[in-house]
Amino acid sequence: MHRLTVALLAAFDAIVAAAVGLVVVGAPLALFWATAADASWAGLWPLIAKIWQLGGLVPVTVTLPESLLTALGVAPDAGGFIISLAPLALTAFVAIFAARSGVRAMRAGAGLAGVLSGAVVYTAVAVIVQLTSAAPLAHTITWQAILHPALLYTAPAALGALVIAWRDGDRGLVDWVHDLVDEAPVQWSELPALAARGIAIGCASLVGAGALAVLASVVLRGGEMISLFQSARVDVWGAVLVSLASLAYLPTLIAWAIAWLSGAGITVGVGSTLTPAAVHLGVVPALPPLGLLPTGATPIMLVVVIVPVAIGALAGWVLRSGFVAVLGDDEPFLPRVALSVSVAAGVAAFAAIASALARGGIGPGRLVELGPHPGFVALAVGVEVLVGAAILLLSPRRRRDEF
Repeated sequence: MHRLTVALLAAFDAIVAAAVGLVVVGAPLALFWATAADASWAGLWPLIAKIWQLGGLVPVTVTLPESLLTALGVAPDAGGFIISLAPLALTAFVAIFAARSGVRAMRAGAGLAGVLSGAVVYTAVAVIVQLTSAAPLAHTITWQAILHPALLYTAPAALGALVIAWRDGDRGLVDWVHDLVDEAPVQWSELPALAARGIAIGCASLVGAGALAVLASVVLRGGEMISLFQSARVDVWGAVLVSLASLAYLPTLIAWAIAWLSGAGITVGVGSTLTPAAVHLGVVPALPPLGLLPTGATPIMLVVVIVPVAIGALAGWVLRSGFVAVLGDDEPFLPRVALSVSVAAGVAAFAAIASALARGGIGPGRLVELGPHPGFVALAVGVEVLVGAAILLLSPRRRRDEF
């Protein structure tokens, strides 16, 4: 396909990704605005834009007027705060859409043109949103409002194109690197593909385990979440908006669950701790999704860290099978060590990124810090996955066993 055509299609993908995000945010808000008697339509677009930017990992600074603070009985020093805890459902949608665009562009034979075109157009949309959404109560720093959405779209698009280039070739730098790898001894030349497979298995399993943990929490603590929902005393449209907001933060809760399963835990306010072995929460905001957080812990609950170990073992089992298929009974030790470390490092990096994206603030005071610590989570997940993978990859194998 001609490069110009690919670039135009990639630009269209970027427009669709931005437009869908804005519509998903704007449609329920517009319906709510239509039913609110005293709502000014002039404030609708800035609100839509700020929520869209928040989903693009842009911190939003909120400044409440003194009259409202006085009416609510809130201290003046709590009138300004930063909301930086992103609704990762919006973030994930953009990242997945961008990755698919990069894959299509690379398969069409013009990956670089497609990625650059999509990045430029999405950045242009971010610029337009920033320049047209000034509001007295909420504002964003211009360079963050442009750079963060641009990186959010560009990085997954480039990664998607790179994966296809490595697999199918790009007649350029990637092919040259691929040829260098192929020239290595077979026990080393197969490592990149095996490591990528193991990392993919580990990351997917980790997300699945986090999702199952959230589901278990819904089953066990759904009543608390419903009680918090009812205590909000909102009307029908308010209930719809709260429900949609909760769904938007579902991937954020999954990232929190991953951190909890690793044993590293999360914080829900400055000075708080929530791990399988200890819970020190203090006052928690009355937000329905936070009703799912466990309120008790015992040292025996640290048994949940076996989940990342099992995930590492699963990846190791699959990779040992691949190693046997390539090399037969000749399984050199050092490549297996390198494979174990690579898988653990890759899954740990994924856990660190997920934790960083799921960390932020939602208000003043203690609420400036919620979520997992990326470094602690990466260390815990890396060690646990390494143990599981090493057990399967490094243990002696009888000649006729099949893994």
